[in-house]
Amino acid sequence: MATTTSITTTYAGEFSGKYISAALLSSPTIENGNIEIKPNIKYKEVIKKVATDANVIKDATCDFTDTATVTLTERVLQPEEFQVNLELCKKDFISDWEAIQMGYSAYSNMPPKFSDFLIGHVAGLVAEKNEQNIWGGVNGNAGEFDGFTVLMAADSDVNDAANGSETSFSSSNIVTLLGNVVDALPSKVYGKEDLKIYVPTAAWQSYIRHLGGYAANGVGAAGFESRGNQWYNQGNSLSFDGIELVLAPGMPSDHIVAGQKSNLYFGTGLISDHNEVKVLDMADLDGSQNVRVIMRFTSGVQYGIGSDLALLTLA
Repeated sequence: MATTTSITTTYAGEFSGKYISAALLSSPTIENGNIEIKPNIKYKEVIKKVATDANVIKDATCDFTDTATVTLTERVLQPEEFQVNLELCKKDFISDWEAIQMGYSAYSNMPPKFSDFLIGHVAGLVAEKNEQNIWGGVNGNAGEFDGFTVLMAADSDVNDAANGSETSFSSSNIVTLLGNVVDALPSKVYGKEDLKIYVPTAAWQSYIRHLGGYAANGVGAAGFESRGNQWYNQGNSLSFDGIELVLAPGMPSDHIVAGQKSNLYFGTGLISDHNEVKVLDMADLDGSQNVRVIMRFTSGVQYGIGSDLALLTLA
């Protein structure tokens, strides 16, 4: 049974050749290289963790004497398989204003410009959902895998940041909460070059508002560089206590994560699978007027050392 298609356009005039869809979240966590990507995982990959005594230096002797213990543990990164299957009937487009592009034969073709749009639209939806899964996915839900916040919440090794019983982010509490996240990080991680604080859109907006001067934390009414709420132009990078802030739009609005990029992993089979949308005209296969849109890919996340991470969860 074909996917229900509703065409209600009342177009009059020459077709401009462009379709407009709602803005889609891309997957900036992956696209901007904010976590490590591990491709070519067919089934699972073991992430080895090495732990030694804090002080490996001991007083010298004439003999070889062990100066520390080395402990190897592991975490498993196992991407899950997902698919997108849509079916459209070409007959639904015959009365539309792209009908002439389908040809005059009874054996119609899918409008080429619509095919291009559909491919981009489906790929964009997949990127949006993947971004949400990376940070807040729940394996028990269809089309999702356990995201970082879910994995970390279940791990007692991860450092929990104090939330001050706050239930949402605001310009007046964001600095305190970010400070709590930094304070929860172990000293051995603070100062690392790839250390980042990953924040959801709500926290990002609150920090921008705070720096615009609309908070009671000493910024002043004129805000950053005395520019008020005009200081941010969507291109500025943000930092807190010298640590880069990363906007993670897929993260649930009640979390903040801090850790090294090199400690966070996204696993998949082939990266190209996430960009490949197949459009199959079924006319030559079963004589129908249906067109199928297909994607198949694998995705999953994992981190290495939980004790090197900090997680804030609002009350």
